[in-house]
Amino acid sequence: MSLTHLPSLHRPINQGVGVRHKAQSMLHWGLSQGLPMAVVKFAGRDGDPQARLMEAGGDDDVWEVIEQVRAQGPLVKGRVTFISADHAVVDEVLTSKAFRTGNPLDRLGFLATASARLRPATMHPLVEPSLLVTEPPDHTRYRKLVTRVFTMRAVEKLRDRAETVAAELLDELDGRTDLVEQYCSLLPVTLISQILGIPTSERREVLAMGSDIAASLDFGLSWPEYRDVDAGLRRFDAWLETHIETLRGKPGDDLLSQLVQVQDEHGALDMAELKATAGLVLAAGFETTVNLLGNGIKLLHDHPDELAELRQDPALWSNAVEEILRIDPPVLLTARFAPEPTTLEGQHISAGTQVVVLLAGANRDPKVFHDPSRFDVTRANAREHLSFSAGRHHCLGAALARMEGEVGLKAFFDRYPDVTLLPGAKRRPTRILRGWRTLPAQV
Repeated sequence: MSLTHLPSLHRPINQGVGVRHKAQSMLHWGLSQGLPMAVVKFAGRDGDPQARLMEAGGDDDVWEVIEQVRAQGPLVKGRVTFISADHAVVDEVLTSKAFRTGNPLDRLGFLATASARLRPATMHPLVEPSLLVTEPPDHTRYRKLVTRVFTMRAVEKLRDRAETVAAELLDELDGRTDLVEQYCSLLPVTLISQILGIPTSERREVLAMGSDIAASLDFGLSWPEYRDVDAGLRRFDAWLETHIETLRGKPGDDLLSQLVQVQDEHGALDMAELKATAGLVLAAGFETTVNLLGNGIKLLHDHPDELAELRQDPALWSNAVEEILRIDPPVLLTARFAPEPTTLEGQHISAGTQVVVLLAGANRDPKVFHDPSRFDVTRANAREHLSFSAGRHHCLGAALARMEGEVGLKAFFDRYPDVTLLPGAKRRPTRILRGWRTLPAQV
């Protein structure tokens, strides 16, 4: 079904919404975004590391903050959270059963209850039943069902399609262009559209909705940002429900159609579970790949000696993708909570305490990676990065992202080996996801 057949996607989300709903939205924003951000900023008066990270956002200042955290030790206690840039500590937090995913407000009693009651009913990547925040046994069930669909074999079937799409997009580039808009975003969204059974003609609408979902991963949204994200999530939720019902009645050969039909001993996934899964695939499955492609193009453009290594030995492309993921990861950080009191790196972690793990910091740990700030496509242990997380929440789309990164970057530099990046490149303003919003170039 075309997006143009869904009027709700094209009219302002607040049209006809009463004062009560607006007040509810503002209250939810205050509890879920405004108040926590105010607490973090207050802590920042004393140089709290998490506050400094929030201020750095997606800028390159983040590397200075990460190294300041590392200099204070493997596990740093802030006013609000613990934080780590140490590879071993980050890996332990991600893999240990002593730490779980979840929303920080869920452990704040009255605030948790009030926020949950005010929360919009639309799907959200940080609200159950999203795989990002569920734990066993539900997480085990969802992941088992989804893994049947997103296998290595299924990803490899997409390789030829990825090469074809990359070639078609590169044919359309001419002269001055924005590589993020015209290439880095369109390649993964076209493939995700195929996975979700969405016509390629609708990929730009899907891209816009995916950006809204990606922004919803951030903490400390301003009120205008919150309103935009909420509107985007509502549009996507309405569209996705209709799309799933269409696939349920007339399944195609796409992977989402398979997921709609698949069942286990507990039965099929319900609508909320299907929407949560598809939404996560959209946000994590292509938004992060957009960042991988953009970061990779920028790194290889700025390091011509490394690009020369790849031209001399194309077999290195797979390792080059791992090194790009290591040195400039699409996801900067994540967090876990201790549901029960525990000990980490000799420090007591009380129940409900958050531990922020800097994936980007772990990827530059000098105890693991020699000369960690150096970009080296021949690095022997580049794959030891933690950019895809670890443990039971290891990124389900890792194989797809690796394949798209390898195909997309190799095709680009094979076609445009002498590309020139122009002034005006801008980083995305998001704090969790890291990538380029614009990347002007002359091809």
